[in-house]
Amino acid sequence: MAAKPKLWYFRGRGRMESIRWLLAAAGVEFEEEVLETREQYEKSQKDGRLLFGQVPLVEIDGMELTQTRAILSSLATKYNLHGKDPKETVRIDMYAEGTLDLMMMVALAAFKPPEEKEESLALVVKKAKTQHFPVFEKILKDHGEDFLVGNKFSWADIQLLEAILMVEELDASVLSDFPLLKEFKTRISNIPTIKKFLQPGSQRKPPPDSHYVEVVRNVLQF
Repeated sequence: MAAKPKLWYFRGRGRMESIRWLLAAAGVEFEEEVLETREQYEKSQKDGRLLFGQVPLVEIDGMELTQTRAILSSLATKYNLHGKDPKETVRIDMYAEGTLDLMMMVALAAFKPPEEKEESLALVVKKAKTQHFPVFEKILKDHGEDFLVGNKFSWADIQLLEAILMVEELDASVLSDFPLLKEFKTRISNIPTIKKFLQPGSQRKPPPDSHYVEVVRNVLQF
């Protein structure tokens, strides 16, 4: 039996959460090595495991993968969540990139002073309502299908659901003007592997708190 993928990251969402989502949606069990000390980080650097001195790091199929987007793209392809041809693949990539940009705004806001953090999160909600979610509502309306690309479940669907839930943590009514996205959220949330990941006790991580921020700052020294 092949070894389970191993994820090296902090005990929080950050840049690893979308990777956790993708693996969970694909029904792949994974292990996590929690990064908690500067010494762990420096050892990984000295061992040459962090290609550009950055996490996340994913061990899979005898490889050590770094760089979030490269990891996600590789996993999406490996688990048949990346489209059937180049045209579908590039559309999936575009949609996933758009939602990832939105989610990174949320992740980075945790490290800002309180007043700036509040402004940043308000901007996330505004951008979701005026830029990102209208795009996906239109996509679903135009093709009338259950999924974003090729009427088949893909990485784009996974990441859009992740983004929706993340923004709903900031504004529970954010989908009030997007009926098709509401239906999409319900539909994708009920896919068995995702439904399992959304249950309490899964490897899904909570929103960042002050302890998470402190650990990341101490390890990365910024």
